[in-house]
Amino acid sequence: MTRSASIQRKTNETNIELQLNIDGSGQSQLDTGVPFLTHMLDLFAKHGQFDLSVNAKGDIEIDDHHTTEDIAICLGQVLKEALGDKKGIKRYGNAFVPMDETLAQVVVDLSNRPHLEIRGAEFPSQKVGTFDTELVHEFLWKFCLEARMNLHVIVHYGQNTHHMIEAIFKAMARALDEATTIDPRVKGVPSSKGML
Repeated sequence: MTRSASIQRKTNETNIELQLNIDGSGQSQLDTGVPFLTHMLDLFAKHGQFDLSVNAKGDIEIDDHHTTEDIAICLGQVLKEALGDKKGIKRYGNAFVPMDETLAQVVVDLSNRPHLEIRGAEFPSQKVGTFDTELVHEFLWKFCLEARMNLHVIVHYGQNTHHMIEAIFKAMARALDEATTIDPRVKGVPSSKGML
């Protein structure tokens, strides 16, 4: 059974169609209107082995905030839906990713208890291209909130803002790939509570 989901979300600020296949092969079709975010989502799909399609139209003439936030909301909602009852998943994932001078780590728990912790991600630059780097926190928070997951992001060290953000997205993809993997040893839901 393929674990996939799709969503269409339309507001006065954005119109987004997004599809996610957890059990994919790293393929992406992306039109976000936000070039740096498109780059990060492409990396996310590739390194998580997810198939991801995003078609977003937003009020980017104002700035990238609404589009970035709403894509994160949609991505979190479809991840949660695609996971279904979470039976058999590993639940936890941890990944370190180096990017030149940067080392990032992301640890995830698909716990149904949303929480975000970020350490060491003080970006030297306020922008990468036209992208406001403060939107990285906005994206991660809305993503983990809607996916209802516990997400810990640690940049152990780094100097280049692009490298730091890229390492975060790659590590997050790899940690989620591990956490969403079906483990044949897991019977039912991986929780002593009997549910996630």
